[in-house]
Amino acid sequence: MDRDGVNAICAGMAGADLSEPFGPGTDVWKVGGKIFAAIGADAGGVSVKTPDVETADMLISAGAAGKAPYFHRSWVQIPWEAAPDELRHRIESSYRLIRGSLPKKVQAGLDG
Repeated sequence: MDRDGVNAICAGMAGADLSEPFGPGTDVWKVGGKIFAAIGADAGGVSVKTPDVETADMLISAGAAGKAPYFHRSWVQIPWEAAPDELRHRIESSYRLIRGSLPKKVQAGLDG
C-alpha cells in the first residue's frame, strides 16, 4: 500500500478530516480533532494508535511495526510493505480507539 491508499481508507471514515499541521507532505488524519493516523513527509509507513504500550511493544517485537517517530509509545508505524488487510485493520482500530475516547455528544455528531 502507499500514501494514496491509506488516505483513501481514512477518507472513508465518518468525521475524518485531513490536515497538514506539520507542513506540506505530512498527512494527518483526525476525528473529533484528535489524530488517529499520520504519514510523515519521508515516512516508511503510517503511524497509528494501539490500545496500549504493551500492544505496541508486541507489534514492534514481532516485526509487524516500528516505533512511530514523535508519538507516544502506544503508537506504532505500520510499514508500506505490510499486508493491505493488516494495514487497514490497524488504521480502523486506531480510528475506533480515538473515536471511542471522544465525548458521547461529539461521537453522535460524527455520523450525521
